Amino acid sequence: MKRNVALLVEFDGTLLHGWQSQNHSRSVQGELETAIREVLGPATRLNGCSRTDAGVHAAGHVSNFLTASELSVAKIPLALNSRLPDDVSVLSAADVPVGFHARHDAVAKTYAFRIWNDPSPTALRRFDTVHVPRPLDVDRMNAAAGHLLGRHDFSAFMAAGSAAASSVRTLHRVDVRRDGRIVTVEVRGDGFLYNMVRIVAGTLCYVGYGKIDPAELPGILASGDRRRAGKTMPARGLTLLQVDYDPPIFLDAARR
Repeated sequence: MKRNVALLVEFDGTLLHGWQSQNHSRSVQGELETAIREVLGPATRLNGCSRTDAGVHAAGHVSNFLTASELSVAKIPLALNSRLPDDVSVLSAADVPVGFHARHDAVAKTYAFRIWNDPSPTALRRFDTVHVPRPLDVDRMNAAAGHLLGRHDFSAFMAAGSAAASSVRTLHRVDVRRDGRIVTVEVRGDGFLYNMVRIVAGTLCYVGYGKIDPAELPGILASGDRRRAGKTMPARGLTLLQVDYDPPIFLDAARR
């Protein structure tokens, strides 16, 4: 098995129990590995760029596996999609160096958290947004987001149960924008702690409706106290948009 293949995948996490294979529940890894065996034959275990939780979605998740199959990367997506369920789709495939690892070699990831900001809940967007009925002030949220940029100890934005050796991460971008009734918090960084983006989104929501002042963010960061940050928002609002590598593997192939 000398050939290493990377996959760019999108999935709707609503009915999936996260990325990692499980014995009695559907997972993204499990669905993909089953399709790979059926189409390409024996392969190594699929390495994922991120272990997304149940309910989280992806527009550009990257994984890789070793195989002896000679099927071209142009044909692999079509072949795998013929075996995959409707909520998992392979967008592209690429040959990568044998030593490439989708998680270890990632240099940055971009996530979006989408909020339905209206007094009434949405029926049509209920699976990929989280309802926040109170009006959100996007300008205040962006003012607070600016304090999160750069390299910090994000212990205050980490859920209990994290196995990370260090809680220090670098955020390159934290933007909040409104498009009608949808408010999107988009975050790009070199890595993320357990539930970190969902906690950042929850904290910025508190800022948006006045529970936390933007000027409090530096103190919350410095405290390392999870209790001072906002709540952990539900998983369904979170989407992994893009994973970056150097050199790039998939150029603007993800559908946002």
